[in-house]
Amino acid sequence: MKKILCLVTTIIGIGCVCTAALATMQWYKTFNNTYKPASGTVLKSAQCGVCHVKSNSQGGLNPYGKLLEGKKISTSSLKAIENTDADKDGFSNIVEIKAGSLPGDPQSKPSGK
Repeated sequence: MKKILCLVTTIIGIGCVCTAALATMQWYKTFNNTYKPASGTVLKSAQCGVCHVKSNSQGGLNPYGKLLEGKKISTSSLKAIENTDADKDGFSNIVEIKAGSLPGDPQSKPSGK
């Protein structure tokens, strides 16, 4: 019985990790298709770091990612938070995205500002 319980727990754990990774990739694709970040910007190279504290999905959500948490993966969800300043650095999410900086990282600001 313990072996079966361990196996079931392992399968559920793997399923949760795979589901989270899949959701991260779907958000990443939707974000890129919506905003088309420019090459050479921190935004383009951040990948999972757009929504997560670390540049992989294992780092937990940053303030921008938390605004999207639980929302439907869609362009309209992204557009709905454009005028918010997720990281409270004085720049709206859309201003940071257009400038190629990270909307969830207060240390990442539009250059020259």
